[in-house]
Amino acid sequence: MKASNVALSKNRIYQGDCVEQLKEVKKKSVDLVFADPPFNIGYEYDVYDDAKSAEDYVAWCRKWMKGVYKALKPDGTFWLAIGDEFAAELKVEAQKLGFHCRSWVIWYYTFGVNCVNGFSRSHTHLFHFVKNKTKFTFNRLNPQIRIKSARQMVYADNRANPNGRLPDNTWIIRPQDAPLSFSPNHDTWFFARVAGTFKEREGFHGCQMPEQLLARIIRASSKPQDLVLDPFGGSGTTMCVAKKLARNWMGVELSEEYVKYINERLERTEIDSPIDGPEDAIESAPSTSKGKRRQKPFDEKVEKAVIAAYESAGQGYPVDYLLCDKTLNKKFIKQCLAEGIGGSAAIWNRYLMQLRKSGSLPKSTKVPIHLTAGDLEGFGFASEVAWRLLSIDYQKTLDDILCSPDFAEEFDRLSAEYGPASGAATSLDFRRAAISIRKRAKVARQTATQQFGDWIDSKKKLATVELGGSMNVPEKSGVFVLSSGEARIFVDESQNMRSKVEELLANPNWQLLEPDKVSYVEYDGSQSMRYGLKSALVQREKPLLNVRLLAYDSELNNA
Repeated sequence: MKASNVALSKNRIYQGDCVEQLKEVKKKSVDLVFADPPFNIGYEYDVYDDAKSAEDYVAWCRKWMKGVYKALKPDGTFWLAIGDEFAAELKVEAQKLGFHCRSWVIWYYTFGVNCVNGFSRSHTHLFHFVKNKTKFTFNRLNPQIRIKSARQMVYADNRANPNGRLPDNTWIIRPQDAPLSFSPNHDTWFFARVAGTFKEREGFHGCQMPEQLLARIIRASSKPQDLVLDPFGGSGTTMCVAKKLARNWMGVELSEEYVKYINERLERTEIDSPIDGPEDAIESAPSTSKGKRRQKPFDEKVEKAVIAAYESAGQGYPVDYLLCDKTLNKKFIKQCLAEGIGGSAAIWNRYLMQLRKSGSLPKSTKVPIHLTAGDLEGFGFASEVAWRLLSIDYQKTLDDILCSPDFAEEFDRLSAEYGPASGAATSLDFRRAAISIRKRAKVARQTATQQFGDWIDSKKKLATVELGGSMNVPEKSGVFVLSSGEARIFVDESQNMRSKVEELLANPNWQLLEPDKVSYVEYDGSQSMRYGLKSALVQREKPLLNVRLLAYDSELNNA
């Protein structure tokens, strides 16, 4: 699609010169830009001249980077991939424009470029720029951008962060190919360059970036629903990975032929589908022969200490409640550490769940107040959104989230952002609601299959109203689907659909999703069929923000 004289729209790829197209991007609207421009090394593109004079090339780069700077939000991030020939020059030019360099990363790969009178080229420079030195997105807690530490791999030290540590700024893909230079124990990034024989290879572009590399950058420097822009669309990897990770995306590509292929690739790409390529190439590398292994299960002394801590801190409540209640959980962890057994909150929370599963814990004596259907309607939707976004970005289950204080705090933050404007719901409410949703999901799916099969098969139509002027959603019980363009955002069930939609639209975080229509069906919501129609519509519409547990049996045991 060619640009016009109006601002470019998200979730589209535009054909044309990026210098001109970037002028059409709304100023300060983009959260993350990833650019992999031609390196000016004489590569044969179908329409671009990759053999400019040095002066012309740098001047051209200055122009498009200026467009990137204008497009980025004040707290936005710019990642630049570039070869040796102009790395230094473009770093200087970016800094002249106002960018600050946070990291100068070296991505090392095999299957390098053979050089006749020099060493084979086997690396690319990745510059991590930000507009604001102190305010920018860097999701350091996301386990998907972290790697195992020496404490974990070599020493089996239970004091180690179970989510690993941030990697160094040398990213290597196959440590066994450089045994004297890089040990598998080093904290480096392992990503394979997309060679011609790789299954991941699209075939129409010779310089395809690996999805795993883009996934780490996008996860680190943006949040779900942020806008990611690639001014050099190429093979479409940036847009496809952004879509998989529930980001909004925008692309520019000079070649009409490439735009066609990118659109075809995007059509095949679904939100939350797996990232192509090995997640951890170290699995194919030599293992640490002398590394220690922690024995599991823990010994009898540790088991007794953890059970004693649970009895002391839990106050008779079941394990799920202790995980949801921050105050009780802190007491439990403090008691574990006071026993001198080391470890971390995530380790002992997870071990507590193992002890429950094995029947080793004493029976709980207190029953928490039951969450009603009204409670779930009041704040459960926010728990569902937070859980879904973390499952996409962190690739962690609900148990993983609740066992890690860091992850649980992020869950609380997201729940509050998307939750009721009154702010009356607490961390305990949000966490308990997520557990309740998980417990109800299996029954909801069964009800959907048994009683709402026609809805799943799209044989039933929904009434649809446009959002904007008057609110024509009826003030009745029913299930509604909130949409933005062709994308489905969220399915929910409510005793008063109009009131619920108005509540969501009053929240700035829901407004950022740009909802433009509501489809709905009136429904009495009888207890025997409650959540069933919602589950059916989640299966049918595949909305962005609903947990997939409402739709897929395969996720039941892993959620």
